[in-house]
This record gives sequence, structure tokens and C-alpha cells, in this order.
Amino acid sequence: MKNVLLSADSAISMYVVPDEVADHLKEYCLEFCCNWLYKSPNIAKYRVKMGNVVGVHYNEKDFIDYLNQYICDTQSVLITTFVDVYDMDKLPDQYTGLPYFNF
Repeated sequence: MKNVLLSADSAISMYVVPDEVADHLKEYCLEFCCNWLYKSPNIAKYRVKMGNVVGVHYNEKDFIDYLNQYICDTQSVLITTFVDVYDMDKLPDQYTGLPYFNF
């Protein structure tokens, strides 16, 4: 298990995820938000009507739920949310090398 940083245009949070996910974080995140959210039969709760079209609404917590429910046997867990930290420049130095993805 390894630590990663995730956000969705909100405060940055640190999660512990399986090594494979941490080592390929961008690929897992893009699969979730660009493919799975549009193709899976299990996404009704993410669908939102926006005018005349239906879009999807999600955040980093939804990504973790996706990992835990559909992808990994080992559960990913929230470690902390950094209060008032919305970009990597404000993150404490000891966390700056961690894999990061902003949805």
C-alpha cells in the first residue's frame, strides 16, 4: 500500500491505495473518469441532467469507492484532507513527491 494525493478542484486529500494503483495513478484515474463513468451499468448515481444533456458528477471519493467496489480486493482508505490546501505549491514539503491526480 502506498500514499497518493487526490482532489477534484477541492482541498487535496491523501489516501492509501494498493501499490499497483499508486504506481499507475494517472491511468487508473483516467479509466475511471473517461471510460467507466460513461460505460458501466453501475453509474446511475453519477448521472446528472444538465440542460438538455446528461453528464456525470463525481469527485475523488467516488474514485476511491470505484477502486474498493469494482477494482481492488484491498481497500483504499482516506488518511487526511489538508485543510485549505488546494494546490501542490501549498502542500507540506514531505508530501510533494507523492503521486497526484486532480479530477
